Amino acid sequence: MSAWIKMISDEDADETLTEVLDLARTPHGTVDNVMRVHSLRPSTMRGHVVLYRAALHDAANTLPLWLQETISSYVSILNDCAYSLANHWANARHLIGDDDRADAIEAALQSKRPEDAFDGRELALLQYAEKLTLRPQEMIKADVDALFAAGLNDGEILEANQIIGYFNYANRCLNGLGVTTDGDVVGYYTESD
Repeated sequence: MSAWIKMISDEDADETLTEVLDLARTPHGTVDNVMRVHSLRPSTMRGHVVLYRAALHDAANTLPLWLQETISSYVSILNDCAYSLANHWANARHLIGDDDRADAIEAALQSKRPEDAFDGRELALLQYAEKLTLRPQEMIKADVDALFAAGLNDGEILEANQIIGYFNYANRCLNGLGVTTDGDVVGYYTESD
């Protein structure tokens, strides 16, 4: 466990915190530092878990999982959040399932040139993510109209908006408290997934 503030271990958790830690457990059975950093305030951990799962792991989402994880990764690159990038790029790479394609996407995102690897709907979403992350005060209706023009529907736009908003929140929490992946199992998927 590593952060600039105290994080409470499972062994030292009271009943209320234990209940929320159990809610926050990953498929690996662990509680990642992104959630454990809330251990002094279990209510914010509960809210964070619910928001995260609604934004990124909801069965009702229709954007492909690899694209959701790629958008997450791009926002994390733009915010220079090593924690989220380590986890969500591992997820995206796994879901893309093609090392050459993943390498090309990673290079494009790292150089902040998504147009080098994407076009159409995917590029429009990444451009929207970039503007909403770096210049939210400049957002105008035309930014959403461009998504419609690229063939996205209202629900898909909302999904992307929530993923982008969530990662801007999470990246700032993580960077602001010095949270690292020390002790975490990085990535959602196992080698057998």
